[in-house]
Amino acid sequence: MSTTLAQALADLAALEDPKARAVNERHGDAHGVNLSQLRALAKRIGADPELARELYDSGDVAGQLLGILLAKPRGLDADDLDRMVRATQSAKAHDWLVAYLAKKSSHAEELRLRWLDDADPDARAAAWSLTSARVAKDPEGLDLDGLLDRIERELAAAPAREQWAMNETLAYIGIHHPALRDRAIAIGERLQVLADYPTPPNCTSPFAPSWIAEMVRRQG
Repeated sequence: MSTTLAQALADLAALEDPKARAVNERHGDAHGVNLSQLRALAKRIGADPELARELYDSGDVAGQLLGILLAKPRGLDADDLDRMVRATQSAKAHDWLVAYLAKKSSHAEELRLRWLDDADPDARAAAWSLTSARVAKDPEGLDLDGLLDRIERELAAAPAREQWAMNETLAYIGIHHPALRDRAIAIGERLQVLADYPTPPNCTSPFAPSWIAEMVRRQG
């Protein structure tokens, strides 16, 4: 028998941990469910596109995360994904929505173009994440110089989530396109976005010039 929305939300509520909530809320995620336990619940329920839609529409933060895991990219059209990105209630759900559904969708390029100039900064952030994927894997047809022009104009003042995704595109251009590497590094050096981001030992800084240099070093 398939799981109902009420049952799924009750299962999530049973997994609520105040300590996990305190940690998650510091990272923009208002829920208290351990992600390993959430993934185990998703595995137990199995793929269920209808329940996935109901969970997303519920607005419950953990419910949206569960909904993403129960959804299938091929079962969502461009308007479904557009509606979901605008209804997203947490940073983690935004990341998962883009990584697990939008990037794997046959509508990814349509959405990238739709969202790149959207009024919603979360939609623009998703567009920049999709752009980074193209920069790295399928750059044919992209105006990379034009992207750098826009990044140079907008990166410093962009909202946090969009700024992070745009900065990723800047770094990916420098990493994957040697002819534009010096320009990408120069933009990062001038703007200093994420230059002071706290980075644990043995981790790569998100500061674009440092990120580019480290990844190029590893390639060599």
